[in-house]
Amino acid sequence: MLPASLTLLPNPRNMSLLEGQYSLRPGKLIQLDSPDPFSLLFTAERFQQTLQTNLGLSWQTAAGWAMPKVGVGLSLSVVPHLVIHPQGYRLEITSQRISLRGHDTAGVFYGVCTLNQLLSQVNDGSLPCLVVEDWPDFPARGVMLDISRAKVPQMKTFYDLVDRLASWKINQLQLYTEHTFTYHNHPQVWENVSPMTGEEILALDAYCQERFIELVPNQNSFGHLARWLTLPRYAPLAEVTGKFTGPWGEMQGPFSLSPANPGSLELVRSLYDELLPHFSSRMFNVGCDETIDLGLGQSKQLCEERGVNRVYLDFLLKIYADVSRRGFKMQFWGDIIVQAPELVPELPADSIALEWGYEANHPFSEHGRLFATSGIPFYVCPGTSSWNSIAGRTDNAIANLLNAAENGLKHGAIGYLITDWGDKGHWQTWPVSFLGFAVGAAYAWNLENNRKLDVPEALSRFAFNDPAKVMGKLAYELGNVYLAPGISLHNTSALFGVMQRSLEEIAAYPGIIPAPFQHSLKVIDQASSHLGQDHSQRQDAALIRREFTLAVHMLRHACQRGLLALEADAGQKVSQSSSLSQDLDGLLNEYKAIWLERNRPGGLEESLSYFKTYQGN
Repeated sequence: MLPASLTLLPNPRNMSLLEGQYSLRPGKLIQLDSPDPFSLLFTAERFQQTLQTNLGLSWQTAAGWAMPKVGVGLSLSVVPHLVIHPQGYRLEITSQRISLRGHDTAGVFYGVCTLNQLLSQVNDGSLPCLVVEDWPDFPARGVMLDISRAKVPQMKTFYDLVDRLASWKINQLQLYTEHTFTYHNHPQVWENVSPMTGEEILALDAYCQERFIELVPNQNSFGHLARWLTLPRYAPLAEVTGKFTGPWGEMQGPFSLSPANPGSLELVRSLYDELLPHFSSRMFNVGCDETIDLGLGQSKQLCEERGVNRVYLDFLLKIYADVSRRGFKMQFWGDIIVQAPELVPELPADSIALEWGYEANHPFSEHGRLFATSGIPFYVCPGTSSWNSIAGRTDNAIANLLNAAENGLKHGAIGYLITDWGDKGHWQTWPVSFLGFAVGAAYAWNLENNRKLDVPEALSRFAFNDPAKVMGKLAYELGNVYLAPGISLHNTSALFGVMQRSLEEIAAYPGIIPAPFQHSLKVIDQASSHLGQDHSQRQDAALIRREFTLAVHMLRHACQRGLLALEADAGQKVSQSSSLSQDLDGLLNEYKAIWLERNRPGGLEESLSYFKTYQGN
């Protein structure tokens, strides 16, 4: 029988254990108690699969009310007058049967997700009698994957992730796109990057729909378009073409479209013409973040006359008009408009601002209050803290995800979008992001009952299918290696930076000494001491072990590289450089092999280009 200390992800809002147990026996029926049984069929099949996989039992599905009650093992029904919260459900397990009622079909699906998690923990064919009443804090609970920084996953990778996210009650997915869709009118921009095709989007959309996940189109439409603007055909649309000084120092343009050029809006519209028909969703994330070069080039005079923020808003409103005309609701990143609080009330009340921030202390409260008091619907958008790292940043991720949930609820956010980026090579391996996805899913569903979530335990059971509880602990502790050097950096980690800088740049860092790297090696060894001791039952368990082994190799190599940069003895430095060069060759060979297991080849060479070698350092 299941122990009293249940593990669920996310923890439900209300759960009461009762006396007794329900014995799962063969030959029972799954009753679709609904005038529209077809809407519940896929949910019933999810339960059937779990029952068969975990206990070897086969239950048939039947619709209607005519069967004898004694033959019903599980009853599924939609009763909004009894379950009043959208997406909510009531799960009741008695000694006679299992009853699952939902406010809507999504609620029934989420109830089965909870039931399936319970089934995965029984070992004698019996479930405890209990009652669960549950519904979400945030109506929209999403994940956004960056597919424009080198890494475009294979379809099997997407499908596996969608199944996992759906089981955690995530109901929205976005694929951040700059140039990685097969725009047939613009083949030059994607021809070497293994992009998503329209056929693949249609298939993924259908797969998501079955699992109550909305696949929301996402195409950046203002900044972050260097991939387009470096090509001669699109270069005239660039705001800046040469070097410019932005918030991150001196940069090489191009970067953003110029709102002063009518061709910019024409390009954006042509992208929408091709992209949007592939999605069933009526929402659309148009991006428009980090337009850091605005007013420094083509639009300089216009910005001097009207103001940079006004010019930004005017272009955003033109995009909004086009998106609305197509029957879509516009989502957009809110980082630029919050710099002009006086303009926020001018935003369309039927647009959705996406308030993003990735550090533990991001001002979600301040910015959320601004959108709320201006009457603008908004999402809070924390991150997994996996990018610009090698193994993640566990403590920062959890604090950032918690900050977003607390202040999103405080100010009435309608959504919670977990972002997973791929800056500077997209080096994090696939399982490094699981922690952020899982914790964010828990906080987005019900914050109060998941504040004290046992993250390693939940990850082991529901992300890695590891009853030995090793994998979750490994992911958690490797993700905190970023703390070991004692160097606090914004949106990145020190060991990641060491791998992307020359030896001279490392040695020139103010106050850098060997001790942090020596200490980090010890922390890495401790965190990885149980690597390979898991009992993961995932089909890709061996690959996940390789992925974590690669992360450990990269972390250790970064420490050795840092120590080499500080080596004073010239002869010793030459010897160690040769040894580390050989080590890097082996590391990169494994990196390539692992990349191709889950991802398309198009961005691999770009990702490899970020590794600093030992020639010319």
